[in-house]
Amino acid sequence: MTTGETEQATIESLSFESALAQLETIVRDLEQGNVPLEKSIELYSRGEALRKHCDSLLKAAEAKVEKIQLDTTGNPTGVEPLGD
Repeated sequence: MTTGETEQATIESLSFESALAQLETIVRDLEQGNVPLEKSIELYSRGEALRKHCDSLLKAAEAKVEKIQLDTTGNPTGVEPLGD
């Protein structure tokens, strides 16, 4: 496994909250402009991977929410377990 593949696997194992926190740190570091060019490129690349991961997790959560339907009394029906 290459370094990039290892890093991607690590990112994919992060929760949404952890990935978002890392992404916020990267954005803050890049906005401050105190990072050398090579490090900026590395941070930008990791940030892009984190953004894609967060986007994927959000889309999955949105799909689960869309599956929840309400019956005539307002109770949820058709709810699927969160693990699926």
